[in-house]
Formats: sequence, structure tokens, C-alpha cells
Amino acid sequence: MIAQSINPSQESISINSINLKISGHSREHPSDLFNQGQSFYNTGKFDESVQAWQQASEFYQQQDDAISLSTTLSNLSLAYQALGQWQLAETSVNRSLQIAKSISPPTDASQQEIARALDTKGRLALLVGNPENALDLWKQAAILHNQLGDFSNQIRNTLNQEQALKSQGFYRRSLQTLEDLLPKLQTQPDSLLKAITLSHYGEMLSLTGDISLARQKLEESFQILQSLPDSTNLEINEQKSIVLLNLGNLERVDDNLAVAVDLYNQSVEVGQQPITKLQGKLNLLSLAIESEKLDSVLEILPQISPKIANLSVSDAGIRARINYAESILKLSQLLPKAEYLALQTDAAKVLAESVKQSQSIKSQPLLAYSLGSLGSVYEQAQQVNEAIELTKQAIAISQSINAPDIAYRWQWQLGRLLKAKGDRKSAIASYTEAIQNLRQLRSDLAFINSDVQFSFRERVEPVYRQLVSLLLQPDSTNQESDEDKQKNLLKAQAGIESLQLAELVNFFRSDCLNAVQVDINQLDRTAAVIYPILLEDRLEVIISLPKQPLRHYSSKILPQEIDNIVAELRSDLRDTSSQDYLEYSRKLYNLLIRPTESELEQSQVKTIVFVLDGSLRNIPMSVLNDGKQFLVEKYSLALTPGLQLIDPKPIARQKIAALTGGLTEASQGFSALPSVNKELQEVQNQIPSSKLLLNANFTKNNLEKALEGTSTPIIHLATHGNFSSQAENTFLLTYDGKLNIESLTKLLLAKNQLDSEPVELLILSACQTAVGDKRAALGMAGMAVRAGARSTIASLWSVDDEATSQFMIALYKSLSTTQVTKSESLRTAQLNLLNSQKYSHPYFWAPFVLLGNWL
Repeated sequence: MIAQSINPSQESISINSINLKISGHSREHPSDLFNQGQSFYNTGKFDESVQAWQQASEFYQQQDDAISLSTTLSNLSLAYQALGQWQLAETSVNRSLQIAKSISPPTDASQQEIARALDTKGRLALLVGNPENALDLWKQAAILHNQLGDFSNQIRNTLNQEQALKSQGFYRRSLQTLEDLLPKLQTQPDSLLKAITLSHYGEMLSLTGDISLARQKLEESFQILQSLPDSTNLEINEQKSIVLLNLGNLERVDDNLAVAVDLYNQSVEVGQQPITKLQGKLNLLSLAIESEKLDSVLEILPQISPKIANLSVSDAGIRARINYAESILKLSQLLPKAEYLALQTDAAKVLAESVKQSQSIKSQPLLAYSLGSLGSVYEQAQQVNEAIELTKQAIAISQSINAPDIAYRWQWQLGRLLKAKGDRKSAIASYTEAIQNLRQLRSDLAFINSDVQFSFRERVEPVYRQLVSLLLQPDSTNQESDEDKQKNLLKAQAGIESLQLAELVNFFRSDCLNAVQVDINQLDRTAAVIYPILLEDRLEVIISLPKQPLRHYSSKILPQEIDNIVAELRSDLRDTSSQDYLEYSRKLYNLLIRPTESELEQSQVKTIVFVLDGSLRNIPMSVLNDGKQFLVEKYSLALTPGLQLIDPKPIARQKIAALTGGLTEASQGFSALPSVNKELQEVQNQIPSSKLLLNANFTKNNLEKALEGTSTPIIHLATHGNFSSQAENTFLLTYDGKLNIESLTKLLLAKNQLDSEPVELLILSACQTAVGDKRAALGMAGMAVRAGARSTIASLWSVDDEATSQFMIALYKSLSTTQVTKSESLRTAQLNLLNSQKYSHPYFWAPFVLLGNWL
């Protein structure tokens, strides 16, 4: 929030000076006191500023100087707010507002004081957890600022309103407010207000997913702050601290943990307000715990504990308490039992105080958080009944204020507790309610909330997995009917589909996907769908066979063991002189296919569609081996992040035409791809009508023009590409730069709007998944889904150029056969290499995968 009346700029001081001169009396002593109070406030000496302003207000009252008295009382309220003395703060600002309103006839100066008091009162309302009231007060003040033409305070007021919107979870409205405000500041010289606006904008961009632009705006804000002349000013340095904290959060999101630590330390060093310095320390603590760096934890913890105990009663203070308690609960799980119990007790005391403080400031959201977090302590202590009671209270409050973002978390907790108590049916119901709230919040799943340490992988993904685990768990009472079992299987299938969708929303950091329910039997009666699901204690596989009920089978294998098998298999596949990969490809076959082998044959399945999970996405299913054959030798194969994301329409058969583009030359630090020329030439030989963009012609602009002017069902791009678990690191290389997912999406959407025929097939050759990234293929799925093409063929790793060329020749020959599906064409091209002497090793043919519609 922006403290409108405490402005160290010359403009603010001159206004106060003018107000003092208007009264016509000697004001030397009270004005000196006023300025002393402002100086104390600006350097964080809030007790001293209170004393100075109290004395000044007594002088102004004696001299009947209503304007100066109103100003001083408003400022006095800000000092009380900084000290957490809410009742005194409210009394001061109410008196300021009353005095300003009593001035008759009204003048510009009195109207300015009314606006100032309303701004101060709004700030108080937000601090004590009442954003709706704050927003209403700031809107009243905004009318007066506009009438007075007070540009500086208009900006501050708008920023305050934006903060109130953000605190209520209205992220899009908050972002829009800032985007409307920025053009007004572009022509203005660099100032603290400009830096604050850019800082707020950068923070909101990080919350709504544009990490790259967020970093740019935060760095721009910091540069302005560095350039401002008064390096000792509290507000400037406080803002520097906030920007550094947010930059640290961005680096943390990108797993640049060493950089994040450095930025958090700088934030603590520069920060002026105790709560801001504490937030930096809390982030350092949570990061050290997350990284299991106990030496760092033991160094930071003693610096934080005393400050937590002395926090003032405020919205920010209570959030800091909850943050601290949740961190030490996580820490307790890493320590010996004696220390574990001591930390649990500490967390319980901190959260019990948070409950009291939340009640005292009448903040229902913070009360729900505090009660639910206290329930977590009891959950860890295995005091299930007490934990259930606290958790139910948190849920009731969350529902009463219509806060699904809070409710889902405690419904999930209640589900865990009921499961621990042995009440499977009620646990499933509670988990289901949590999932329903998550669906409602789908567009917000990407948000980073540093106050409550929000993380998709910690706070969202486990809800789905634990529900699926419960649904697939045998009923211990043996009273479950076949019908109930089938219902639970259908719920589990829907749950894992929803998780895949939520994971992509989190990947994109926006809700940009259209999901529709698809009946696989209507789409393809010869296809089976296999869902391998990595649960914390086992692997479950759900299979949908044509015209049959769902079935499932499980294996007692931990996710880490699956990850190790995948890593070994992927590594061995790169050695073309070795057959070592067979050990691991057979292990996976036995886990995923062997239990249903006979049913697949009896059902006359032609195509297997995999909805893969976790690290399994990073290997091709074609390489699975039964001891005699690879899976691709028996079935056509396809991948999808979920049936909900498939365009269910059959592919329109038409004359094949293609737009091709690629790089043969080394570019922007990437190596040359000499065989791309041959690959694209072969495409032209197969499809004479194809249009080619090569090397210097393969630019973003030329690609856009070619897409606008060409009606082609196939787009074939042979260039370096990288698939990553982070959208900003997923791209295709053009001659003049990197084409990221959103840029490619815009190009193809523009084409689809101009052309009635959609892109049937997007082929991405010479691409690869990021090395060492267990979830890298998420980027490939993300690009395939967002590109708007019905189907995508891409490579999991970059393959020998000559082999790729031969693969593409065989693929296009098969695609020109009207009765062949895309998955069959892919299989034909892979078998062409597999059956050759030179390229029979799966390194050459296995990495090509089909995502999306396989027909």
C-alpha cells in the first residue's frame, strides 16, 4: 500500500508549507515538529514520529488550524499503523476526517484533506484484513483526487485499489488496473511512484504467469529506484527490498536457488520495515528447508523466532506467523524425534496466537488459515479427532466467505484425516469436494503466493493423486459391489484426466485450454487407452478396452524406482552399440502391458493410446519389449495428455500439402543440421506443392506470412527445439530467434481464423527434451496442445539426420495413403527404420511420438 500523506518528495513538503501559511499565524514551532515527525517516520523511528506529531497536533488545535491539524492526525494514524496500534490509528484518522469535513465553506485544501484521510483509513482497513471496506474508501478518495487534478495522489490511490483487489484474489482485475495505469506514467520522469507501479506490475505478471515480462518490469523498477537521488529515504529502500524479494521469488520458480538466496539476502539488508525484512528471512528459511540444508536452517531460525514473537497484530503479521509455522512443521519432519516434538509445540503456539489475532481484527480468511494450519499440527501429532474438529471449523469459515482457494486445502486435509481414521467413504467425499473447488480455481492454479508458500506440486497435484489412490484401493469391508467398483474406476479416470489438465494449466500459467468430454468408443472402436498412474506407494494402471468396463491393475513399486528405470533406459538408448536398454524396456513392458496382454489381443485392439504420467512421458512407449518384439511391432501408438484435449472429429482426407521450414546452418549458438536440407527436399519430392522456408528465409515474419497465404493441412518444421517443464524454456529455433509456445500458438491461430481447414498435422523434427528434466515432455505436450493442430509428431531427442530423413520419406509415403491413420503412418515409418540393418537400434526410430488425434 502507498502511504499517500507521507511523501518525502518536495511536492508533498511544499503542499504542507502552503497549508501552514494559509492560516496567517506564526507556525514555526508546530511546523518544525511536523517536519521532525515526517523525518522520523521516513527513517523508521515510528515511536518518535508519534511523539512529534502528537505535540504538533496539540499546537494546531490551540491555534485553530483545522487544515494542518487534519493533515497531522492523518499522518499520526499512519505512524500508529506502522506500530500495529490499530485502535489509536482508527481514532486519529476518524478525527482527521471529521475535522476536514467540518470546514465550511469547503475549499480545495479541505477536500484534499478529506481525500488524504480516506486514503489513510483505507490503508488501515486493508492492514486489518478488510479489503472490501478499503476499496470502498479508496474509491471515495479517488473522486476527490480527480476533481482536484491531483495526479500524484491519483496514482497512489489507484495503486492502493489494485492492492485491495489482489488481496481479495481478483488477480485479473488487479493486472488490468495496472495495465490501464502504466500509459499515464510513460511520459512522466522517473520517480518513486513510477518504480512502485512497475514493481506492482511485475509482481502481478509473476502471479498470472508471464515470468519473462515480470522479471523485465521488476528489473526496470529496481533501476529507477537505484537512480533516485535520496539513497537514505525509507520508502525508496523499502521498495528496493520488495522488488528484490519478488525477483528472488522468480528465480526460485526457475530453480535458480543460489541466485534466489542472494536476492533474498539483499532484500533483508536493504529493507526498512521489520515485516519486509522478516519476509526475506522467512523465504530464506523455507528455501533452506526445501533444499534440506540444515546448517542454513539452524543459522536462520534463531534470527526469526524472536521477531515472530514480537509481531504486531496485522494482516501481514498473521500471514508471517502462518508462514513461519508451516515452515517449521516441514522442518520437524527432517529432525530427530525430540527436536521434532519441540518444533510441533512451537508451531502450535504460534498458530494458536494467529487464531486469536485473526479473531481480534475480524479477518475470516486468516482465521480459516490459522485454524486449518493448527489442524495440520494435530494431524502431524496423530491427534486425529482434534485435527478433524479444527479442520471442519476452517472449512465452515472458508465456505461462509465463499473462498474455494482456502476451502479446498482444508477439505483435502479432512480427507487425509478421515482416511487415517479408516472412514474411506467420507474421505473420498471430502477429497471430491476439494477437487471440485480446484476445478473452480483452475485458472488460478499457476499463481505463486509467497505468503502461504503456494506450490502446484505441493498443494494441488497430491490432492488428485491421493483421491485416485483411495478410489483404486480395495474396500476393506468387502461390501463394495461391482457397480460401485466401476463407479470408482470412472471417478479415478476422471481424476487423472483432471490432473493432466490442471498440470498443463500450471505449465502455461493460464487457463488457456478447452476441454470436452470424449467417448473413446465413439472416436475409435479399435483403440485402447492406458493410464499409468504414479502413486506414492505403488503404480496403478487403468485400461479402457473397446466396449468393455474399465479395469485396473497395480504393482508395488515406488515412483522413485520408476524414475530410475526411465533414466537408465533413456541413457542406454543413446548407445547404439549396446542392447543394455532391453533390461529396462522389458521391465516397463511387464509393469504396463503384461497384465493386460491377452485382453488387448482378444479385443482386437489396433491402437494403444497412452495418457502418461510423471517421468514416463520422457520415454517412447514404442520401445517397450515383451522379450521378442517391441510394442510398435504389434500396435500403432499415440500419446495424449488426456482424452478431454483431443479434437474428436475424424480427420478430413484431402490432397496433402505442406508448409516446410528449417535450419541447416549453425545459428545463435546451435549446431548446424546439414541433413535438414535433404529431409525437406524429400518432403518436396513427396509433395511437390509444398512451400519451403530455409535458413535466412526461415524467420518469424516469413513464417507468419506463409501461414497467412497458404492453405496447408501439414506444417513441417525441421529445426532445433527444446521441450522443458517450464513454458519459457520450451521453444523452436528460427533464423532470427526463438519461437516460444505462445508465439507459435498465435501464428497457427491466425492461420486457422483465415483458413476454414485446421492444421491437421504439425511435425517437429530435430527437437529434444531438456536433459535432466524429469517432466520435460510436458513442454512437448504443451506445445502440441496449444499449437491448435489436431495432431503433432515430435521427437523426444534429436536423431541422426540421415535416419530422420529416411523416417520422413516413409512417413509421407504412408500419409498419402487415404485409408491409413496417422498412428499407422507413424508405425510404418518406424518399422521401416527398425527393419533396416543400419537403423534398427531404437535410438534411431523410437523417439518419434504422435500426440493428439491418431486417426
